[in-house]
Amino acid sequence: MDEFSLIKRYFELPSAESARVNAQLIQGIGDDCAVLAVPNNQDLVFSLDTLVEGVHFPVDASAADIAWRVLGASVSDLAAMGATPNNFTLALTLPELSESWLQSFSENLAQAAKQYQLTLAGGDTTKGPLTLSVQVQGFVDKGTALLRSGAQVGDVICVTGSLGDSRAGLSLLGNAVSSPVHNYLLDRFYRPVPRVSTGQLIKPYASSCIDISDGLLADLAHILNRSGKGAKIDSSLLPLSAPLQQIAADKALDWALSGGEDFELCFTLSAKNWRLLQARLAESGHCVAISNIGVICDEPGLQLYRNDQWHHVAAKGFKHFL
Repeated sequence: MDEFSLIKRYFELPSAESARVNAQLIQGIGDDCAVLAVPNNQDLVFSLDTLVEGVHFPVDASAADIAWRVLGASVSDLAAMGATPNNFTLALTLPELSESWLQSFSENLAQAAKQYQLTLAGGDTTKGPLTLSVQVQGFVDKGTALLRSGAQVGDVICVTGSLGDSRAGLSLLGNAVSSPVHNYLLDRFYRPVPRVSTGQLIKPYASSCIDISDGLLADLAHILNRSGKGAKIDSSLLPLSAPLQQIAADKALDWALSGGEDFELCFTLSAKNWRLLQARLAESGHCVAISNIGVICDEPGLQLYRNDQWHHVAAKGFKHFL
């Protein structure tokens, strides 16, 4: 099977139905470029992520888990901007041609794309170490994209969901034990759930936002750097799941702060907007938990309240090449 047959069989045909109903996608797979119509009074937002075997997922990860992980992690960037997902492109580098692997990967990629309301618009395939690069594209009303640069002194710092679960899942890779707790944490590692609806809901209220990929401290530091502010976080307010505390009580807090790849949202908003958002959440019945964990301040850097005192802390998190 050559490259073009591979693309047609495993990617073009499964995405054809989605492409037909995507009003913005004028031309998808099959030409030199995809053609996209940007709706009136909207901005195009896009992001590129690369996952490498042995770095972002283990060498024995299943094709199904890889498909969900790569797309969920990528869509999380759109969620952080308050965007509506539209389409994505995929560059897939394979060490060998395995039809069973491709069948499982493409089927699960199509399922994930349907869940996140994305159309596969194009991409590339080549031979080499297993590597996947996904560019996602979406839309926001003109001038309304959530950025990292808007945090103000006195703003409340919030996070969605729970933190540290993905790092706990990473610690369980290769563990033969199967239980609801283990399975939940492994799913949090392999199958992140991008908070798209939450990003859209908080957009009228938030002053800045980022998704938590490198760890809470590291990603909050990006907001602080772009906004020229500091932050104080109360460690007792961090949302920790019961499964995380059950399998790693002594490490739970550190993993929540620096573990990374939870793909939750960290955002800031004024105290007034925090009250308005709480009312909106109650009214809408939105099911994703949102926790108030701290406040933006004038003093540069990160301060953490832990063991009954404030500590200046470094923005620890995952970094390539270090």
